[in-house]
Amino acid sequence: MNTTDTIAVCSRSFSLNEVLREELLQRYENVSFNDEGAKLEGDVLVDFLRGHSKAITALEVIDDSVLSQLSGLEVISKYGVGLDMIDMDAMRRHGVRLGWKGGVNRRSVSELVISFAIALLRHVMAANREVLSGTWRQHMGGYLSGRTVGIIGCGHIGKDLVAMLKPFGCPILVNDILDFSDFYNQNGVKAVSIEELLAQSDVVTLHVPLDDSTRNILTAERLSLMKTDAILINAARGGLVDEAALKEMLKDGRLAAAAFDVFAVEPPQDQELLELPNFIVTPHIGGSAREAILAMGRAAIEGLDNNKAL
Repeated sequence: MNTTDTIAVCSRSFSLNEVLREELLQRYENVSFNDEGAKLEGDVLVDFLRGHSKAITALEVIDDSVLSQLSGLEVISKYGVGLDMIDMDAMRRHGVRLGWKGGVNRRSVSELVISFAIALLRHVMAANREVLSGTWRQHMGGYLSGRTVGIIGCGHIGKDLVAMLKPFGCPILVNDILDFSDFYNQNGVKAVSIEELLAQSDVVTLHVPLDDSTRNILTAERLSLMKTDAILINAARGGLVDEAALKEMLKDGRLAAAAFDVFAVEPPQDQELLELPNFIVTPHIGGSAREAILAMGRAAIEGLDNNKAL
C-alpha cells in the first residue's frame, strides 16, 4: 500500500461507489473522497485539492487558475473519457502529469445511442406520453435495420457503434479529421464530408470531443442539410449543436426527431425544447452504466501511477 501519496477524489459517483472506494483504498492509505457530493469548482475545488499530490477528477474544470494555487499537485487522473474540462497547456506549464485511458465507456454510450435511435424511430416516448394522458392510439414507426447511419467522429465510440450496427444491416457513413481507412475498408464504412453525411443519413449521431474545431459543428446551416425524416442524436458533448436552430426545426417538421444526453448548459434551460414530443432528453447518462462506471473508475485508479507528462 502507498502511504506517501495523498489522493483527492473529486467525482461524486466514484466517491459513492463502494467497489471503487475499496479498490482505491487497497492501494492508497491517504484518500479524501467527495462524500458530501459537493459540486467542486473555483475556490471550493482548490480547497478540496489542496494538500494532495494526486487527484481523480471527472467534470471539474482544471485550468490555470486552479493549478496555479496547487504547487504540490503532481498528477490528475481522469475519471471518464472526455478531456475538454482540462486545460492541457496549463497542465504542461505547471508540470502536472495526466492519467487517462480513452474508450473505457464506449459500450455504455453505444448502447444508449442504439436505444435512442430505436425509440425515436418507433415513437416510443411520444406514445408513452399519450397513453399516460389517456390517449390510446398506435404510432406507425419504422425499422432501424437498413437505414443509413452517419457517424460524426469515428474514435473509440464511433468504432464500437459500427460493430453494434452490423446486425442491423445499416449502410454507414463516417466523418473524422483522422484517417481510419484500414478500419473503414475492413468494415465496409464510407468516409465522406460532413455535408454529404448530413444530406444522406437517416440517423446522424455525434461522437467528437468539444474543442475549438468542433464547437457548434452542427450550425443552423448544416442542420438544414438533413432530411426532414431524419433523426439526430448527441451523446457526446454539449456545445456541438445549435440547440436553438434544432428546436425550430423539430417544431416546424424540418427534422423528424432528436435525442440529446448532453447540452451546452447543464441542466438545460430551454423548457420548450425539452417538452417537444419528438425530442428525448436524458441527464448526461451516456457513461452511467454499472459496468462503465467500474471500467472508468479502474482506469482512473491505474492512471494515478501510470501517467504521462504533457
